[in-house]
Amino acid sequence: MKSIASFDLQYAHRFYGFRGEAQYLHGHTGVMTIEVEDTINEGVNMVFPCNEIRKTAWDVLKNFDHALILREDDPLLPAILEVYKSQGILNGHPQNTMKGEAFKTELATAYPDARIVVTKETMTVEGMIKLTYDLLKDKLNIVKITFTSGVNAASCDFTTHNDIERCPLCGIALNEEGVCPKCGYRKKK
Repeated sequence: MKSIASFDLQYAHRFYGFRGEAQYLHGHTGVMTIEVEDTINEGVNMVFPCNEIRKTAWDVLKNFDHALILREDDPLLPAILEVYKSQGILNGHPQNTMKGEAFKTELATAYPDARIVVTKETMTVEGMIKLTYDLLKDKLNIVKITFTSGVNAASCDFTTHNDIERCPLCGIALNEEGVCPKCGYRKKK
């Protein structure tokens, strides 16, 4: 069975080197849907609480919300960084509170203080799915991600091999010590 959660993302990007309208800096409202599959947890009668899928995924996805996503070789990137530096916002601002944890993967690096994500590839809907899966595959049993942005949409099915132990009281993943971070349940040894 599956639990499904959706996320709205507001972001700006451009397709550097592309011949067409998308070569210009522009913004989107994107909708990402993440489907998580597992057995029904008998203690709580659900696969995985949707609000916990949202929390786990949002900790990563908020790096893309109200952010600028540029490819690492885009000549706009140094110019943007220079403007942010001159404005004193490159390393954050007191109102910049909806930021996620910084990350660095083979596909991208997030600079949450500057609200910028730098990617290896042009950030298409397909690229956003690849990146999201890469960031969340060890945290959730993701079997499908769909991303719609403007008139563009893509979806990808995944095979999960994770064996994520979940709390019998609230259904969320236990931490490395076998303790539920939400309710404090402790797995018996």
